[in-house]
Amino acid sequence: MSVDVKKEKGREILQELAKNSDIFFEIYAPDVAARLGLGYDKLSEINLRLIYCSLSGYGQDGPYRDVKAYDLLIQGEGGIIATTGYPDKPARAGIAIADIASGMYAAIGILLALYQREKTGQGQLIDVSMLDSIVSWLGYFPHHYWHAGEEPARVGMRHHYVTPYGPYLAGDGEYVNLAVASASDWEIFCKKVIEKPELLDDPRFATVEGRRKNRGLLEETIETIFLGKDHKHWLEQLKKAELPHGIVRGIAQVLAHPQVVARKLIREAESPVGKVPVIANALKMSRSEARYDRIPALGEDNDTILRELGYDTGAIESLKRDKVI
Repeated sequence: MSVDVKKEKGREILQELAKNSDIFFEIYAPDVAARLGLGYDKLSEINLRLIYCSLSGYGQDGPYRDVKAYDLLIQGEGGIIATTGYPDKPARAGIAIADIASGMYAAIGILLALYQREKTGQGQLIDVSMLDSIVSWLGYFPHHYWHAGEEPARVGMRHHYVTPYGPYLAGDGEYVNLAVASASDWEIFCKKVIEKPELLDDPRFATVEGRRKNRGLLEETIETIFLGKDHKHWLEQLKKAELPHGIVRGIAQVLAHPQVVARKLIREAESPVGKVPVIANALKMSRSEARYDRIPALGEDNDTILRELGYDTGAIESLKRDKVI
């Protein structure tokens, strides 16, 4: 359904929908929905069981509540850009991670509220902030700051605290991804993968912390070694050594990935322009199978929904003439 909420009759339609709806989700700036008569206070009066989720850049309170936000800006404010990229140049994450993170928290919050409503019979307001979401994704960085006073350095494609770890360029121009995460991994890597057991006798590389402190020298050594053979050689060495490894795939390669195919991650859905490919739901549940229904055109179900709300043909035609729908 599509409706113009800037018009009073449009807002009335949403208020009618709210009477029997489970969830109201909005991504306006704080107070905009309330000014339209679609805020939590108003709609919860209409329906005590309504679960109302507001997603905004900085949340519904605090000194930044009215600051405009986009994914790029939140990546900067939330510490992602400062920790991503190379030593001489920061970078944003390639995908809109602040948008995705906050959307996932919104979904989780709605599910929690639905579960709680089963016990209390009441809905509630869920306040999701893009900044809150991305700060919660900082992982171990805050702990290294709190306990060691460290700001994480930018390390490109490498790991901040473990090395060797990351993609290494092979002699044929392809990247080989690998992870050496323990003392035993380091021994296996030196002996069975790069066949340089003498590195094990170097005291600078004897511990995880030592390898980290001498990262520059160690990385240069390994990068030179990997350039000496093609990527197939290194993948075979890593496979035989049973160390974690992979390749760096482009999007076309990902979509054709044998595991993606086996897991049926690419599906088709009908739409007004015919069948279109879609990425499948990542959740696979033993008692619940995902459906991929037809994608409707914008406003396609206006008449059906309005009739369910009690609008007759004349009222619907009037709404169309007034461009409310």
